[in-house]
Amino acid sequence: MHKKLWLACLMAASCVGIWGQDKPFYLKNGDRVVFYGDSITDQRRYTQIVETYVVTRFPNLDVTFVNSGWGGDRVDGGAGGPIDLRLKRDVIAYKPTVLTIMLGMNDGGYKAATVASDETFFAGYRHIVDSTRSALPGLRITAIEPSPYDEVTGPAQVTIDNGISYNQVLRGYGKWIDNYAAQSGLDFADLNTDLVRMLEKAKQLDPEGAKKIIPDHVHPEFGGAMIMAEDLLKAWGAQSLVASVEIEASTTAPQVKKTRGATISDLSAGQGLKWTELDNALPLPFPEWQATWYGGTPVRLAIQSSDIASALNQELLKVTGLKRGAYSLKIDGESLGVFNDDELGNGINLSLISTPMTRQAMKVYDLTVAHGDIHVAQWRYAGTSLSEYDFPQAQQATEILDSLEKSVVEKQHEMAKPKPHTFELLPIS
Repeated sequence: MHKKLWLACLMAASCVGIWGQDKPFYLKNGDRVVFYGDSITDQRRYTQIVETYVVTRFPNLDVTFVNSGWGGDRVDGGAGGPIDLRLKRDVIAYKPTVLTIMLGMNDGGYKAATVASDETFFAGYRHIVDSTRSALPGLRITAIEPSPYDEVTGPAQVTIDNGISYNQVLRGYGKWIDNYAAQSGLDFADLNTDLVRMLEKAKQLDPEGAKKIIPDHVHPEFGGAMIMAEDLLKAWGAQSLVASVEIEASTTAPQVKKTRGATISDLSAGQGLKWTELDNALPLPFPEWQATWYGGTPVRLAIQSSDIASALNQELLKVTGLKRGAYSLKIDGESLGVFNDDELGNGINLSLISTPMTRQAMKVYDLTVAHGDIHVAQWRYAGTSLSEYDFPQAQQATEILDSLEKSVVEKQHEMAKPKPHTFELLPIS
């Protein structure tokens, strides 16, 4: 297999655990989620990974997502308008049942915290929570500790006196948010700690590659956004399991020993093993083969330097009792790699290689991105930025884009439905 060394531990079922299997997932049928924040939310990277996970892991769950991030925002608003306008137009209007709030990067002003700056942030944050709760009784809010200012992989572009780092200012906000959430009945997600920890490990493995994960120290590329999405999903009780299949091949007739999240039929032995498998879900698409699409090395490095594969993406195949030797794995007639009997006996994680399932999931992600892009065109441009000019076409454009967005979301959910696939495991002479 290509780049087998770095994949070896990630793909082995024996070196990873199944995380959070017994905790019910936070989102429920009929939920409407609004992501609210500044430019890091406006990037739509971590939010699109979260949305893709939900759609692929729970293909029958009816949940809608809206991104209302706006670059430069603080707790009192910003370029999109003062906070009360932002909340009325960009949050409350969508009638969410779930709201995430991630602010702080701009509120700190890239300088040391003061009593005045802290009080401004705390009061503004409380106002956001009180206003949305008053307008939307029953609203579930996830308060997010802001993602880090990267001072790990290279010299910081912001210098603060007295040895205080800017990420310490953000961590101070995070500690207050955590305490406030506990006191006010909010849910809480820390999107800072694990990303810093990943950057530290990535720097040890590849110092130059690590610098590309958050190249401007503020806005994570895809590899960093994966870890942010992982932490929000963990806070929501996300499951690691996509599907798990265990087959015993040593008996006269092969047997399915155990399955979770999958249905096996037509298992037979001939030259090798052959069966039909229908999983209940698709994997989250971040295998090594597509890493170059999203920054290449930083994506592989982020996977290597974190637990994201074991925490969110276990699509396991385990075949025991095989004769000693090497085996070609085929799905739908396509050869996907060669594995020895020990690797197959320990289990391999199919989510980390190019399979028909990961490619189908990638199409779901592409539709998720399109959904977000169309929404921004409809909301930010046709519906907001151009409203003062009274273009006669604006209303028509808004309606067309809204209709297109709905069609894209329908296609996204349709594409997320798993399909049956024919598996073959053939010995190599």
